[in-house]
Amino acid sequence: MAVPGPYSGVSTLAFVARASAFTFGVVYGSIKLSYLRSKAKSHQKAEAKGHH
Repeated sequence: MAVPGPYSGVSTLAFVARASAFTFGVVYGSIKLSYLRSKAKSHQKAEAKGHH
């Protein structure tokens, strides 16, 4: 096994960029999901009121 030199093939910048992009995606997805859920819930309530 070769001893890794100063450059081991994993750029810190690339790693940080990937990690922050992943984190942003997860946060964005959860916010979007909760928004869509609340929107669907209010839509169901409005539909239920309209039918009665």
